[in-house]
Amino acid sequence: MTTTTGTYLIKGASILGGEASDLMVRDGIIAEIGNGLAADGATVIDAAGLVALPGMVDVHTHLREPGREDAETVETGTRAAALGGYTAVHAMANSTPVADTAGVVEQVYTLGRTAGWVDVRPVGAVTVGLAGEQLAELGAMADSRARVRMFSDDGICVHDPVLMRRALEYVKAFDGVVAQHAQEPRLTAGAQMNEGDVSAVLGLTGWPAVAEESIIARDVLLAQHVGSRLHVCHVSTAGSVEIIRWAKERGIDVTAEVTPHHLLLTDDLVRSYDPVFKVNPPLRTDADVQALRAGLADGTIDVVGTDHAPHPSEHKECEWAQAAMGMTGLETALSVVQHAMIETGLMTWADFARVTSTAAARIGRLTDQGRPIEAGEPANLILVDPAARWTVDPFAMATMGRNSPFKGRELPGKVVVTFFKGHPTVLDGALNTPHPDAAATPAGAA
Repeated sequence: MTTTTGTYLIKGASILGGEASDLMVRDGIIAEIGNGLAADGATVIDAAGLVALPGMVDVHTHLREPGREDAETVETGTRAAALGGYTAVHAMANSTPVADTAGVVEQVYTLGRTAGWVDVRPVGAVTVGLAGEQLAELGAMADSRARVRMFSDDGICVHDPVLMRRALEYVKAFDGVVAQHAQEPRLTAGAQMNEGDVSAVLGLTGWPAVAEESIIARDVLLAQHVGSRLHVCHVSTAGSVEIIRWAKERGIDVTAEVTPHHLLLTDDLVRSYDPVFKVNPPLRTDADVQALRAGLADGTIDVVGTDHAPHPSEHKECEWAQAAMGMTGLETALSVVQHAMIETGLMTWADFARVTSTAAARIGRLTDQGRPIEAGEPANLILVDPAARWTVDPFAMATMGRNSPFKGRELPGKVVVTFFKGHPTVLDGALNTPHPDAAATPAGAA
């Protein structure tokens, strides 16, 4: 079913898991909510049994373009995002060339608007070439058409404390945030997996939890000292959760994310030596998984970020030591979070909206994403079938990456419809069409 009509009548959707209501979407906004709504000429969507949620916002996506189009492109990555229920993604800076100038972030921004599947918000590099030696053009990227507000050397830690302090001070001028990949490099030299009982048995060099925790501890103190915003990428250990909780209790302006895979998978899977389970930070223990779930549930961890990291098959189908680190995640995130957090009773669908949309939009300073499902709000929303069950097949996904750690797993929940700026990019669980005039739509960043 392909349509570009501007009026849609959603019948009987459960808003945030509550009572069923009708929603009228017209000219890019939610025009009306109520019962028994009707409109001549509207496209009717039967949403009985479906949950209506704000469109998901990913604070951590690798789209690879420019330079690594063999792994992913903005087009393929944003198609995957739309199918996964996303209406906005933040594209990480470790492309080739690195997104460390206004020119490169504007290129990524333009590619996203041309594709028209979701909002693409470029993340600027903190340092030139991700080399950790001098600050990149933070101000120029912030002032560019891309209006960058998040900066990260993700994949590499900004390990120099003086440089990290300067970055935190610099972004204050435009209400930006530094997103840190917390990994002390001297503690992880040659590391292949989590340091613990499994690494000892397998004889693989261990990746200690303290390598992450020591950087987070340092950086929350730096953020407190300069009065700036800090975001911690892909938190993976129980100790990290405790440090972030300590920082928040003291009023330090820190936010944090957890990936879907760290909410479900453990280092025990590495016993298979299957490189699909090789990731940075590494899969940790079950005790860490439980602490991450608890931290997400109580608000210590603010958001779920996919860290969607597609790789060509030859970079994963090889010996463990030579394999690239990373997993795909855009098309499975909703299901994994439903399985790990909602079906376990730790969260409700309203909580899900907070950690996958509202808080993420706030961190990225996106004004038209993560909004309440109310009349007059932008129609960035999704309809989810929570009763659906499906088996993950990486070869059936829109992403070019086949490196899903959930291959062959049965997962709950499926996105049925995705509305991006009032246009259904996904209908009946399949791609429909991109937004017909996305390139002319205001960016919506503060």
